[in-house]
Parts: sequence; structure tokens; C-alpha cells
Amino acid sequence: MSRYTGLSAIFKREFKAYFATPLGYIFLVIFLMASGWLTVARDFGQFLELRQASLVSFFSYLPHIFVVLVPAVAMRLWAEERKTGTVELLFTLPVTLQGSYLGKFLAGWAFLGVALALTFPVVIWVSVLGSPDWGTIVTGYFGSFLLAGAFLSIGMLFSALTKNQVVSFILSVAASVFLLSLGLPQVLEAIGSIAGVGGYLEQLFSALSLIDHFQSLMRGLLELRTVAFFVVLIGGWLGCGMMLLNQLKAS
Repeated sequence: MSRYTGLSAIFKREFKAYFATPLGYIFLVIFLMASGWLTVARDFGQFLELRQASLVSFFSYLPHIFVVLVPAVAMRLWAEERKTGTVELLFTLPVTLQGSYLGKFLAGWAFLGVALALTFPVVIWVSVLGSPDWGTIVTGYFGSFLLAGAFLSIGMLFSALTKNQVVSFILSVAASVFLLSLGLPQVLEAIGSIAGVGGYLEQLFSALSLIDHFQSLMRGLLELRTVAFFVVLIGGWLGCGMMLLNQLKAS
């Protein structure tokens, strides 16, 4: 049996589940309303006031939306299975742990991809206003998709850690906010002031900053190190989650 046996079946089941109840549609509506409002609001994106054929106003606030909404998508993926006891049943099926875990992750990531795709009116809006830089738009969406995957992988680990969806949500948001804040100037300045090791820690925290790598893609810089950072980050969190469930299965 392949290590990823059952991945396709789990993916199809989980992806359909997002649209089988009103919760999936509610998430999409909230995401579209929040991203649209933050883009055009005078106190935030100021898209209308800037009068530029650019999606900087749109992409700038996506991390702040994802840091709350993506954990909401992830919190039920394993916590619900553990609470209802269906996780034990899942382990008895001809489905590998890797296949089920990645199937759930890819289904959630695809759902988030649908949410991003539904923001296409803002792209049309920008194209009507002028001649936008399509390279930055493509890399911006690519970076947003990678960022959503990173937050989802974090959320899945905490969903596997506890049976309580609320606890999973809170821990996921806390971890995501922490990683997101590593690159903030105030944080780096405070770390840099630590005697002796401040400079090394500042460089380390800056390299681990999600926001810095995302902003690099948002500016149209498609670099190998940025893509590798997200791949390693997602893979690392997924690997930790699978090890956690493997211990649960063994016990």
C-alpha cells in the first residue's frame, strides 16, 4: 500500500463537505466582505482615494484576514474527528495517515483557493482603471495562496492536538500572529536591543518573518528562497501534525 493511499478519496470528501453546509458559504461571504471593505476603506486600503491601477491595497490586508479566518477553516479538520471518535474509525480504513492528513490539507487549501479566485472583480476593477502591472498581480495572488497554505498547516497541527475546536482556533491564531509579527520593525528593534545576541536574533527572526516573504511576492519578486521558505514552512508544520497523529494512533 502506498504511503498516500486514500488521499484522493479524502480530498474529494472534505472538499465537498465545505459546500454541503452553510458554513462554507458563510466563510466565503465573510472573506469577500472583509477583503473588499479593507481594500476600499478610507482608514485602511484607501483604494479609491489612491486612484492607482494596483492591488497593493488589496494584498496588504490579506494576511490580517487570513490570520483569523484560516484557523476557522482548519479548526474542525481533526478536532471534530477526535471529539466524535471517528478518527479511530478512520485509522481502521484502508487509508494511510499521510494520505488522510494531506487529503484534508489539500481540500482546505483548495477551498481557500476558491475564496481567492472569487475576488476576481477587484482585478477587473483595476484593469478598467488603467494598465496594471500584471506580474505583481500574479505573484501577489501566488503569495496569498502560499500564505493561506502556511496558516492552514499551522491550524491543522493544533486541530490534531486537541478535541476542542475553540481551543484549536485560539492556539492557531496565536501561533499565526506570532509568526506574522516577527518581521515588524518594532519587534525587530526590541530583539536587536538584547545585549550580546540581539543582532543574531534579529537576523534570525527577520528570516523567519512570514510578512517579509509575502511582501516580497506582493512586490513582484518571485525568488527561489521565498518559495522555498513557504514550502519548508508548510512541510514542517504538516510533518509535525502527522507525527502527532501517528503517536495518537499508536496509543
